[in-house]
Order: sequence, then structure tokens, then C-alpha cells
Amino acid sequence: MARKKLWVGALAALGLLGLALAQDGAKLYSQYCSSCHQPTGLGVPGAFPSLKGLDQLAKTDGGRVYLIRAVLFGLQGPLKVGNATYNGLMPGFGQQLSDAQVAALLNHVLSSFGNKNPKPITPEEVKKVRANPLKPQDVAKGRP
Repeated sequence: MARKKLWVGALAALGLLGLALAQDGAKLYSQYCSSCHQPTGLGVPGAFPSLKGLDQLAKTDGGRVYLIRAVLFGLQGPLKVGNATYNGLMPGFGQQLSDAQVAALLNHVLSSFGNKNPKPITPEEVKKVRANPLKPQDVAKGRP
């Protein structure tokens, strides 16, 4: 009986941790992303792309790495999203955000705005990508 209570308590704690990370991701999105991509995640036509549909990128290893690179190192130069081409600059947030924060932010985006997060991004994935920095121009060129 005591084991069962311990198990239930552990599951509840994990659930609360997941909720805290999701809320942290929403807070981080509001702080770092919403001014350009808007609170709705739909962006500004011609200026900032919509984040809707990014869950499709996150279904592949290359897409996951690209999304992590975009947040860590930024983007610069032409970027085709759907039928639109954007040519701007997105700053990288690797200096401001920890691996856990980047994961939480991306998981928020990948489970919001109509996205259905296929598999949460982990801090370990972020750490691995962070170890090989790129210039923002190279990140943009590497979009799958």
C-alpha cells in the first residue's frame, strides 16, 4: 500500500513538473517570441512567419535539430515557409536561455497554435545541438 501511495505521489509530481514546464514555455514564448510571431503564433504576413505547422518539422530528426538551432542561434536571410518567402533576421536566444528553457519554449510552440507535438524536445537534445554553433545565415539555409 505504501508503495502504491509513493508511486501515485511520484506520478503527481511528474504531472506538476510537466505543467510547470508547459507554463514556463508559455511565459518564455510571451517574453521572447510573441512580439514578432504574435500571441496567436500566426506571425505577420510578409514580415514574420506563422509557427502553425512546425509540428510537421519536429517529426524528423533534421527538423528537430533545425528548430533547436533557430532558437539557439537565430535565423538570417531568405526563408521559404509555405508559399511565402521571408527575408529577415531572428535573433538567437542561446545566450539568454538554458537548455531546459529552450526545450520548454519549443515544446510550448509545438503544442500550441494548432500544432500537435509529436515527441517533446528534451534539454539533452538542446545541449547536443548547442555544442555545434552555427551562424544565423547557415541555420536558415539548413531548413528541411
